[in-house]
Amino acid sequence: MNYYDHKVESDYSYSGNFKKYRTFNFIGVKNSENDSSKFNPFVENAIKSRMEVQGYRFNQNRPDLLVSYKLFYEDLLLKGYNQADITEFIETGRIFDEDEEYDPNIEKREYDPVKYNLKKGTLFIVLIDKKKNRAVWQGYASGVLENTVKNEAYLKSAVRSIFDRYKVFTEGYLQASQQQN
Repeated sequence: MNYYDHKVESDYSYSGNFKKYRTFNFIGVKNSENDSSKFNPFVENAIKSRMEVQGYRFNQNRPDLLVSYKLFYEDLLLKGYNQADITEFIETGRIFDEDEEYDPNIEKREYDPVKYNLKKGTLFIVLIDKKKNRAVWQGYASGVLENTVKNEAYLKSAVRSIFDRYKVFTEGYLQASQQQN
């Protein structure tokens, strides 16, 4: 059984160019007394480690993806989408660019909205395509602050659970890793 077993969901944009992303950086966080987005070293280090395990390189100057995260301390009603697994979309789906002209021969992907009631203590992670300035993936886990004694471990486990839903490795990363072994 998972150490962390609360609701974990994710969804993605059909305009995300997931095969081309290789680098990432975090969005700078403004620290204010009233904002729960304060820098959290446990969350940020866990995200950075997981992105690197999946072949992404941390790059402060020219990242392909910007990472944002936020902890919500109250219950949250969130709009998400019912979608095929992201790997299925990447393998079989067509990356749809909303700026393209209409072509009746191309199947357009439709979003199927769903509402999630997330429990107090939701960790929300968003990946943003820096070039398009648009969110391309978001993952969330609820109830991450229930165990205040083991809060750090809970947060790290929540990040792992969220990124288990983002099964995207940089192109060529798995092949290079296998050749090294």
